[in-house]
Amino acid sequence: MSEPLSIRLAGREDIPALRAVMARAISQLLPAFLPPNEVAASQEIMGLDTQLIEDGTYYVVECGGAIAGCGGWSRRATLFGGDHSAGRDAALVDPATEPARVRAMYTDPAFTRRGVGRLILATCEDRARAEGFSRCEMAATLAGEPLYAACGYERIMPFEAETSNGVRVPLVRMGKAV
Repeated sequence: MSEPLSIRLAGREDIPALRAVMARAISQLLPAFLPPNEVAASQEIMGLDTQLIEDGTYYVVECGGAIAGCGGWSRRATLFGGDHSAGRDAALVDPATEPARVRAMYTDPAFTRRGVGRLILATCEDRARAEGFSRCEMAATLAGEPLYAACGYERIMPFEAETSNGVRVPLVRMGKAV
């Protein structure tokens, strides 16, 4: 039997390890869904938004002392992207009329299919609901879409994020009532 998962808030001291988990997830999990140029381009449009850590809405899942994954939610307008991504919007959204955003979910490739993503999603949904949100939305990668669909998220619309070198990475806006 594998060791249990635990979840905690991420801190600034976790940033280097979180970025390493994200890089492994992108480079090792996306190739089953995207050609090499789109996997490489994903590094530009994905990543850690440290505003989530500052807001206290970003989590680390640990297993046996290792970071198994990370992810969070946001009360801000940005739907996806890291600190380095273009088009971020830190404006707060109104929980009475707009959804919370599920953001930057990554599972370390060594911990896939062990409940990491489900634990993060459940935590995010619970916390967003506690702050008055009745809905969550996200920009899902093609690799993440099956998990989110299994957790009750529905496709709203597919779209593409264009990188600075013109590569278009497919994503899917998904949502769920919480």
